[in-house]
Amino acid sequence: MLTPVEKIIFIVLALTSAGLTFHGFNVVIASIRKGRPAPELKNVPASLVKAAITVLFQRTIFKARKGLSAIHMGLFFGLITYAFVNLFDALEGLVPGFDLVYGGKHLPNAPTGLINAFNLIADVMSVFLLIAITVFFVRRFIVKDKALDYRENILLNPKVKAGGQARDSLIVDVFVVMHVIAHVLSQSFRLTEGADPFMPFASFLNSIFGASETGVHVAWWVSLGWVMFIIPYLSRSKHTHFFMSPVNLGLSKQNPRGQLDPAIPLKMIEGQKYDPGAKVIYDLAWTRVMDAYACVQCNRCQDVCPANFYQRPLSPSALEVNKRYLLKEATFGSHPDRLLIPLTESVISPEAVWSCTTCYACVRVCPVGNEPMADIVDIRRRMLIDGYELDSGVQNALQSLAANGNWMSKGKRLRGRWAKEMEFPVKNAIEEPVEHLWFVGDTASFDERVIPNTKMVARIFNQAGLDFGIMYQNESNAGNDVRRVGEEGLFEQLVEQNMEAFGKAQFKQIVTTDPHSFNTLKNEYPQFGGKFEVKHYTVTLLKLIEEGKLTIKNKLTNYKVTFHDPCYLGRYNGGFTAPRKLLELLGVEFVEMPRNCENSFCCGAGGGQIWMGKVAPGERPAENRIKEALTTFGESANTKTQLFIVTCPKDMIMYSDAVKTTGSEGRIEVRDIIQLVAEAVGVEESVVAESTPSPA
Repeated sequence: MLTPVEKIIFIVLALTSAGLTFHGFNVVIASIRKGRPAPELKNVPASLVKAAITVLFQRTIFKARKGLSAIHMGLFFGLITYAFVNLFDALEGLVPGFDLVYGGKHLPNAPTGLINAFNLIADVMSVFLLIAITVFFVRRFIVKDKALDYRENILLNPKVKAGGQARDSLIVDVFVVMHVIAHVLSQSFRLTEGADPFMPFASFLNSIFGASETGVHVAWWVSLGWVMFIIPYLSRSKHTHFFMSPVNLGLSKQNPRGQLDPAIPLKMIEGQKYDPGAKVIYDLAWTRVMDAYACVQCNRCQDVCPANFYQRPLSPSALEVNKRYLLKEATFGSHPDRLLIPLTESVISPEAVWSCTTCYACVRVCPVGNEPMADIVDIRRRMLIDGYELDSGVQNALQSLAANGNWMSKGKRLRGRWAKEMEFPVKNAIEEPVEHLWFVGDTASFDERVIPNTKMVARIFNQAGLDFGIMYQNESNAGNDVRRVGEEGLFEQLVEQNMEAFGKAQFKQIVTTDPHSFNTLKNEYPQFGGKFEVKHYTVTLLKLIEEGKLTIKNKLTNYKVTFHDPCYLGRYNGGFTAPRKLLELLGVEFVEMPRNCENSFCCGAGGGQIWMGKVAPGERPAENRIKEALTTFGESANTKTQLFIVTCPKDMIMYSDAVKTTGSEGRIEVRDIIQLVAEAVGVEESVVAESTPSPA
């Protein structure tokens, strides 16, 4: 189809485009490699294959926004189809007589059926691409969906504020529309013998414009000319994610969700010294530098962020977007000095850093495997080293943890006081062997609102004949939240104290009541040689009932309940089944809140937030959750007592307070699941009553 001169021009343009594309992505890769060493990745080829399959079937995008995700999936398959369309278009221009219209009947020995199938798929996908792009264009530029925006109190790169993201989207939208229309017109102009039943869209355009050899040439050049322009542009735009997101998924975190990376890389480069945490962008692990290039900038992480909901200046999406623009300015923009700007000035504000609850919702919902939460923890680590003035409540908690091994300013010897008040002896696991070592945790040991539930757990264990004990004053805080506020040194001190105590104790298994302790004992202590079998108490309770060691005497049919999945039990560790199975066995009427299991909404206590002395104005996450529960129960008259069930001591505090501050007393009660188990198995009435926390 092309003349010899046109072929030369096309080849030169194609090689130029390829060269610019190679240069662009070479800059991106070089930028990524400047990050710190990341935890060792194992079996990378298999991980990349798995990621490719995940991307091909778009498995990760349906975690949220299912309607838009379906449209995005069609857009993805449309673009994949057009990769082949462009290849065949190039052949049609370069190879004399190569023409796929009418099933390629002008080609010798052409597989007509296969060509017709391809033509039909390409034609249908052309229509779908135009529809999908129109939907996304209308969403961003006409409707102006607020989900794509950032609040005024969130730190943003000036170019983002000036509309850089919108410009990138507009350029790609225009490209897709022009490219698709030009291609279909080129095909329609080839239909010299009338309609092709396997190209309905092209045939429709042919019925309007007819066949035209000149039209074929012009449309062909417009179609592939756009491709040669847009491919080099992608490495410089937000749409780098087309190429980087599959790689990011393939090279993403392999260690458990609940295990943070060390403050200093374990794998050191010879002659290289690293300070803990991250001050500038290349202090981040290279995998998290790559996050910026993989980011789709869809704001799904912002949608699920409890701090963002609470009107705090935190947006995980803005963090990644700011990283991307910072890197772009330093590489393509020739401003390497920008790389020396502290992250707390260029990427995320200090207030936003300390707003994070470390709930992991942003990481879980991300379709490309980004870890903004890990960046925040690394930034906290460096801020503490650099002498950042912490919130007074956090300071007091850390000082108490260093001095007393707990955050509640209580003497070590008071940790086991509740056990000494029991009507039966609670074994000291340091002094005599036990099968189950109960790691009680700070809140369950010291908080008067929670201690009745702690005693109830002990009574249930005792009634079931469970061989258990505690470490009394030898137990220290497990350190989960300490590590997440960035105090790595104190975390390691607490680990050392507990490891010393574990070494003195004789036990087969650790049982915890606190999901935060459960997480760090299970996932992070192995980094320090502490490889234990760790169970949450809901799993232990369920096993005791299933083995007949606890008998349900009273079905609790008078309760209508909903259940809150704690972040560190559910989203981090997949502990969804045991609590729900327990509730089923107890005979309650159970209703799920819309946000449940992986999608559960954080109470707002994690990441050190429960220690904060200053409380920002606005509706707190726990208050919103109580309202969600009430909406789930419905407004119709209900003769049953409505309960909000928790399996975390911190949740007991957060949600009990939220019931009061929302004025929901009398409509809903917060109870630990142990209270229901106690009532069902027939623990004495006076004892059950004691387990119900009195108002604070």
